[in-house]
Amino acid sequence: MRILVVEDSVRLQRILVAALRKSGYAVDVAGDGEEGQWLAESHSYDVIVLDIMLPKRDGLAVLAALRGQGCTTHVLMLTARDTLADRVEGLRTGADDYLVKPFELDELLARVEALCRRAYGAKIPHLKVADLEIDPVISRASRAGQALDLTPREFHLLEYLARRRGQLVTRTEIEEHIYDEQVDPMSNVVDATVCNLRKKLAAVNEAPLIHTRRGFGYVLEAPGAAIFAP
Repeated sequence: MRILVVEDSVRLQRILVAALRKSGYAVDVAGDGEEGQWLAESHSYDVIVLDIMLPKRDGLAVLAALRGQGCTTHVLMLTARDTLADRVEGLRTGADDYLVKPFELDELLARVEALCRRAYGAKIPHLKVADLEIDPVISRASRAGQALDLTPREFHLLEYLARRRGQLVTRTEIEEHIYDEQVDPMSNVVDATVCNLRKKLAAVNEAPLIHTRRGFGYVLEAPGAAIFAP
């Protein structure tokens, strides 16, 4: 999943980016409202973590502009102002959740994960496809009851494909949602990650779950299920 963090405190930026990347998210960061709005308009994000007090353009103005353009990305607002009026204003402007500084990192990560689930219409966190089971809350996946040893990036790619079960997921969509701008767009990182996932899944059960639509992308579906090429 790809997250945008818009925060002007360099120290807090570093803490949030490190924690999110350690959890396997792709993360872009902006230090002011204008840059944050430009990134949000230029890329597809699963969640935006948006501070209210920002240079150049405050977070509420950024949020109002994005919602005015039809952007439906889930937004977690950060603020040091803990008053009812501030929270109401943020929610009425279009925020999906609200977190008051100072906060615990574990709470922020839990709220981001919850918003990611909402982005795919999944209120129940547990995912199951055939003998594959995924628990995003604890970042664990298993097949036929056997735990899979996945890197954070492999886990999030598998989760993304599972949330799009039965749908064609293009390489571009994977790059947009799983990788950030640190990844060379000319690299074969997506293919390599899919290859590693297939090997780990096949080590438990050889029946394929990830199917390639050559020249288009990938589909995750139960073995034997009808899958149609585009």
